Amino acid sequence: MRAWQVRRLGPPAEAMELVEVPDPVAGPGELLVRVEACALNFPDVLMAAGQYQEKPELPFTPGLEVCGTVVGDGRRVIGGPRLPGGGLAELAVLAEPSAFDAPAGMPADEAAALLITYQTAHVGLHRRAGLQAGEWLLVHAGAGGVGSAAIQVGLAAGARVVATAGGPEKVAVCRELGAHEVIDYRSEDIVARVKEVTGGHGADVVWDPVGGDVFDASRRCVAFEGRLVVVGFASGRIPSVPAGHVLVKNYSLVGLHWGLYRTVDPRVVADAHEQLTRLYAAGSIRPLVSERVPMAEAPAALTRLASRGTVGKVVVLPWS
Repeated sequence: MRAWQVRRLGPPAEAMELVEVPDPVAGPGELLVRVEACALNFPDVLMAAGQYQEKPELPFTPGLEVCGTVVGDGRRVIGGPRLPGGGLAELAVLAEPSAFDAPAGMPADEAAALLITYQTAHVGLHRRAGLQAGEWLLVHAGAGGVGSAAIQVGLAAGARVVATAGGPEKVAVCRELGAHEVIDYRSEDIVARVKEVTGGHGADVVWDPVGGDVFDASRRCVAFEGRLVVVGFASGRIPSVPAGHVLVKNYSLVGLHWGLYRTVDPRVVADAHEQLTRLYAAGSIRPLVSERVPMAEAPAALTRLASRGTVGKVVVLPWS
C-alpha cells in the first residue's frame, strides 16, 4: 500500500516521503480499516520534528485520528492508529476497544475530526475543569482545531464563551461558532478585555493550548477559584508557574493529557464518545473542517498547520 513516512526528523515537507510498504495485518483484538479520512493535528508536526512527548522510532507514518471502514465487515469506525502505522496511508490498524462507531450520517471528514480535539475539549472542560452552566469560559486560539471544539463543547454546556483569535478572519470564525465575545489578540489587550467583558469577574475556566505569553495573561484574568486548563504549548514556550500567585488568587492549574486516558482509564474515552455522539445528533457540535486535501498534499497541509495558517481542522482524503 501507499503511505507517507517520516524517515528523518525535521519539518514535514523535508521529513516525509511517499513510499510503498506491505499492507498491515490486524492481530487479536485489532481491526484493519481502509482509511476514508485522516484528520491532521499539531502533534503530527511535533512528532515529525522529534519534539513531542511521544517519539516513535523512524520510520513511522503520521496521522493520529482516522475514520475508516473495517475490512471484512464494512463497519464505519473512528479511532487512533497505533504508531508507527499512522493514518496517512491506505490502510491502518486500530485497537478494537478504542475504535468507536462513527455517528450515524456523519461524513467521513467530520468523523475523523471528532476524536482527538473533541475528546480533549469534552474531557478537559467537564472532567478536569468541572465547567458549569453560566460560568465564563475563555478559549484561546478559538479558531484552531482544539479551540473550535472547546467553543462548541462550552456552549453546549451552557457556558458564556469568550474566545481569542488573531486577525479579522479568525475572529469571524469564532463568532460564527457562537462565541459570545471575541478578542483579537493582535490589536486588543486580552487581560483588559476579559475583565471588561466579565464585569471584573474574570474567566471561571481558561482553555489554554498556547502557553507562553498567553498563559501569563491567562493567570492575570482568571477568576477567584477559577481553573486554568493547560492543554499545550503551541507558542513554543513552556511557561513557569509562580506558585505564590496561584496561592494568593486562589485558582487551580489543571493539567490535561487526554491521550493517557486511553490506557489509564479507557472508560473515560468511551463515555466522552457517547456524549459527543449525542451532542452531534442534537446539532450542538459539528467539527469545523476548513480544508479537505488529497493524500498527495499531506506534507504541504501539515506545513500550513505548523505555521498557524489554518482554521479548524484540516482533513486528508484517500487516494482516488
